[in-house]
Amino acid sequence: MFKRLLVLFAAFLFLTTLPAQAAPRFKVLALYSGTWDAAHISFVKEANERFPQLAAQHNFSYTASTNWNLLTSNELAQYQVVMFLDNLPQTAAQRSGFQRYMENGGGWLGFHVAAFTTDPGGWSWYHNTFLGTGSFRSNTWGPTTATLRTEDRGHPSTTRLPATWTSAVSEWYSWNNDLRRNPNIKILASVDSSSFPLGTDPNQSWYSGYYPIMWSNKNFRMLYANFGHNAMDYPNNRPLSSTFGSEVQNRFLIDGLGWLGQR
Repeated sequence: MFKRLLVLFAAFLFLTTLPAQAAPRFKVLALYSGTWDAAHISFVKEANERFPQLAAQHNFSYTASTNWNLLTSNELAQYQVVMFLDNLPQTAAQRSGFQRYMENGGGWLGFHVAAFTTDPGGWSWYHNTFLGTGSFRSNTWGPTTATLRTEDRGHPSTTRLPATWTSAVSEWYSWNNDLRRNPNIKILASVDSSSFPLGTDPNQSWYSGYYPIMWSNKNFRMLYANFGHNAMDYPNNRPLSSTFGSEVQNRFLIDGLGWLGQR
């Protein structure tokens, strides 16, 4: 009995001397659908593998869910950041819940198709006020890297970015609204002219023009990133690229999340 007590006491001492596990600096809720376009599904799968790794390295928590009704729940208040990986809220209740969350100081990071619409009037607050994009206008094809120019290196998400850098592979979107004319939009990075022509299909390439890729809205704690579409071998459903394949681009994600998670 005495020996058993000694063993238990030693175990107790060991456990009490272990360093306490630090609470996460902030919590991230990533919402996705994962039902449309193999390239978007590939990005979601990759994001749900890579963000938990980044969370462990940078002390935040990451929860992924297909339940968009969490935007209507009191549970949403426990998360400092919401991500939209491959879609956006579809019901009136989900949209109202998200708008309240953002207007009350929540953080948001959206990728690629999270901004896509051909009917911005269907949710004008999101597409015209919040994102500023209006309607989808055009896209490049096939997916390629782009040389991006950092336009604002003073923003917390871009302080570690060089003046120009190479993105990961993506399909790129353009919009009807010119974000440069919106005083609420802070453009963080755009396509550098050295990228032109951008795309591999001559009929779906950009040859000139101005194309913002990453930006924020001064009235909200938000970031939008135009990337999030992997190159795919569609017949074999095999990804040919990684959205996390650019180390410089990853700096934007890490530092951007750190900024968004502050309250």
